[in-house]
Amino acid sequence: MTVFRSSVPVQSAAGMAQHEQSAASFPEHIRKKRNGEQLSAGEIRDFVQGVKDKTIQESQIGAMLMAIWLQGMVAEETLALTKEMMMSGEVMSWPAEWEGLVVDKHSTGGVGDKISLVLAPALAACGCKVPMISGRGLAHTGGTLDKLESIPGFNVYQSVQQVLSLSLS
Repeated sequence: MTVFRSSVPVQSAAGMAQHEQSAASFPEHIRKKRNGEQLSAGEIRDFVQGVKDKTIQESQIGAMLMAIWLQGMVAEETLALTKEMMMSGEVMSWPAEWEGLVVDKHSTGGVGDKISLVLAPALAACGCKVPMISGRGLAHTGGTLDKLESIPGFNVYQSVQQVLSLSLS
């Protein structure tokens, strides 16, 4: 059974006011991280939600990422960031009998990156479930989707139900 959760913007006045307050205090979150302090789960939620909603300026996103890169993150921050990123979109669930079998490989980019196209079928041949949740490339290089899309007749657009059905076969 496939279950997914779609992220829905908060519509209540209280929720909107809280989000606006979070966006307004975002420079303080940047200063806090720049100064080596630990971000709370709520501050990390503000960051991810602001990026998703485009309520944080690109320069502020860059400043926060630079502060994180320079100061690092403790395990609690990394966990909170991972959870918030996961919950910012659709979350797919797989059958219980697939536990330990579902894998995916995401490219970190690079001009010569072709490993995803070779690794996925090799893992599938070994019994792994490889849904290939992929993205497009940057301006200078094609991503996995771009490469697969160049094959005539290959359809890269699959619904959640189609992905599950293909993975079951």
